[in-house]
Amino acid sequence: MHRKRLNGSVGNLLLAFAALFFSVLSSGCAASHPTVVKPSGAPPPAETASKQDLIARFNQQANSITSLNASVTMTLTAGSAYTGVIKQYHEINGFILAEKPASVRLIGQAPVVGTNIFDMVSDGETFHIFIPSQHKFIVGSANLTRQSAKPIENMRPQHLTSAIFWNPVPDRTPVLIEQANDETARYYVLTVVRIAGEPATPAGAAASWELAERIWFDRADLHLARIETYESGGQLASDVSFSGWNMFGDVNYPRQILLSRPDSDYKLLIGIKKATFNVTVTPDRFVLAQPPGTELVNATEGSPRSRPRESEPNGEK
Repeated sequence: MHRKRLNGSVGNLLLAFAALFFSVLSSGCAASHPTVVKPSGAPPPAETASKQDLIARFNQQANSITSLNASVTMTLTAGSAYTGVIKQYHEINGFILAEKPASVRLIGQAPVVGTNIFDMVSDGETFHIFIPSQHKFIVGSANLTRQSAKPIENMRPQHLTSAIFWNPVPDRTPVLIEQANDETARYYVLTVVRIAGEPATPAGAAASWELAERIWFDRADLHLARIETYESGGQLASDVSFSGWNMFGDVNYPRQILLSRPDSDYKLLIGIKKATFNVTVTPDRFVLAQPPGTELVNATEGSPRSRPRESEPNGEK
């Protein structure tokens, strides 16, 4: 009974964080209006490339970025047509600091006044979230998968790392190539497969393969357009779209990234205003210490009861 009360309390706290996280965004359900569109002309000539060319292009892009420091805008859409409820929130400003392989820090600020709504950090194993207005400091495992009927409660800072950093295709990995078209563009699609995580098969038996990811290239310019990443069993884990490619110094990078997490039932649109790449980031930039006088909440199931922290020097930054 105690654990049920604790889990319920943690769930309520995460939900309270999520509600605060986007309270300044909330504007009710987004309205839809019909738009008259002129018929489009002939599509531009499509670029051609081989499978090897596309893999090399993708790997070069993936390996060329080791860190990101960016000022951004963020817009959340929670829910889906499948659930029957779609809610879009106001745009907020924020900052993303990230370094490979899995360190990320995300700060969201209220419009106009610029005060912090949240400050969150993840190293790929744990996450820390500070909510100034509630004097709450939440910690938990990055693998925490408590699904909620409230989609914004399912957000995790480490979800961003797969959107802003890309893993190169390993050598000798089986890859298929296909061409795909829609109403607006033509694409090359690389399908990357892996050996399924099953018990070892007898010697000489055929390997069991499963879908790992699909990598889309726009044939108008061969820029990366989309990455779909799959979990074991073929479940779509994330669907990330890229647009507005531009030069940031000597790095070519998209100005808009749309992160979709179907299982978590939310989408996050990130617009990059300014960005610096491949600058050394000191480890202390990813340290988010619990501020004095705040309440510590461990979101991991079965964790100890929340407790306040006594006044101590603030170790942040």
